[in-house]
Amino acid sequence: MTVSEGSLIHPVILCGGSGTRLWPASRESFPKQFIPLAEADRSSFQATALRLTDATVFARPAIITAQEARFTVGEQLAQVGVAADILLEPQRRDSAAAVAVAALNAARRDPEALVLILAADHVVGDTPAFVAAARAAAVAARDGCIMTLGITPTAPATAYGYIQMGDPLPGAAGASGAHAIARFLEKPDAPRAEGLIAEGALWNSGYFLFRADVMLDELRAHAPAVLDAAEQALAQASRDLDFVRLDPAAFAQAPKISIDYAVMERTRRSGVLPVRFPWSDIGTWGALWEVSDRDGAGNALRGRAAVRDTRNSLVHSSGDILTTVVGLDDVVVVTTPDAVLVTSREAGSEVKALVEDLRARGEPEADAHRLMYRPWGSYQRIDIGARFQVKRITVKPDGRLSLQKHYHRAEHWVVVRGTAEVTVDGAVTLVHENEAIYLPIGCVHRLANPGKIPLELIEVQVGSYTGEDDIVRIEDVYGRDNA
Repeated sequence: MTVSEGSLIHPVILCGGSGTRLWPASRESFPKQFIPLAEADRSSFQATALRLTDATVFARPAIITAQEARFTVGEQLAQVGVAADILLEPQRRDSAAAVAVAALNAARRDPEALVLILAADHVVGDTPAFVAAARAAAVAARDGCIMTLGITPTAPATAYGYIQMGDPLPGAAGASGAHAIARFLEKPDAPRAEGLIAEGALWNSGYFLFRADVMLDELRAHAPAVLDAAEQALAQASRDLDFVRLDPAAFAQAPKISIDYAVMERTRRSGVLPVRFPWSDIGTWGALWEVSDRDGAGNALRGRAAVRDTRNSLVHSSGDILTTVVGLDDVVVVTTPDAVLVTSREAGSEVKALVEDLRARGEPEADAHRLMYRPWGSYQRIDIGARFQVKRITVKPDGRLSLQKHYHRAEHWVVVRGTAEVTVDGAVTLVHENEAIYLPIGCVHRLANPGKIPLELIEVQVGSYTGEDDIVRIEDVYGRDNA
């Protein structure tokens, strides 16, 4: 059966944020939505995209993400076989500007298109129930309501906002279970959370479903500066490979405000559909423990981890590090190749403040992983000293680094797997496994992988300065600015 475009829901995944409460696994350079946390084999972003593949309900999704994450988004979508439109935010302006862009983009095709806003980092434990909820909420959205999905609480959580329901909506919308929203409430303390649950309040999931024209009308009425900036940013957008770049100057004029404050707490057209599927925004390590599989002692273990005389704890080990815990209860222990976190589950929300302290001290681990992803592959720092740095570089098949030069360092490359195509001052050389090549200071060079398997090499940098900002990009197939 053919489904008309006008009857479908147009999903938009907001894929920004750094997830610093899940440091050190999640960092600015590679945030939580791209890391396998709740599932061992896929990220929450990938799980969100796969949740939208029912072609009888959802149209092709759109992703709104940061410029720095564009190639990660594209690669992770390709890994799970999902095609999407990708729009790039030049800077973070909170969710109102992103929602405005989403509504405007959908309205180009159909002013009454149904738009579903989702976060990239949520865990949903029942995809059929989620899809059914979206279809039910669409009934009220088609009638002109800005709908949100309200999660039926399972505990008096203090990390979520709450929604108090009003009267059932009239007609078919009410028959589907939708209510008007009486009030949005900020994150409460524990006693207040217990009271709200007793009163029948719902968790605010942050999922919004609306007709594009309705949201644009409400933005025009309640947040005109946000809408004006989004309109200009989209009108002056440029295409870069498979991405749409919003205009930086126009987008920067958008006030930094959430869609909750800008519209949802002001509009008279809001509605909520109570839902019961398992849900979490994995905002802290404690929240991840709650949604993880646990052993008989209540422990959630990931990676090379072992415990003894330990209960109700989360041990998360990345890479080859063996992480062990003895005689502790209700703790979180997270190890990565360059950082370790030990905290109680209750204090997990304080990790964000810890990261701010690390930034103030100038600790690079606050934001950067030792393993850094690039559109052509990745690199990992092995060692660093006053006048040298050693990296392991992996280049994907057909991957090409920029044509570049350095003012302060020379480089030695030793190929350990695959074949490297190396350009030095215009001369092209193939370098095979167990062969090396020297790149003197100032030479114009490029590395590429012409083969069918990943290229791996060891890079030894020697010079007075080995920072990433000593790269002058002359040409780049990925459209990156000189760094």
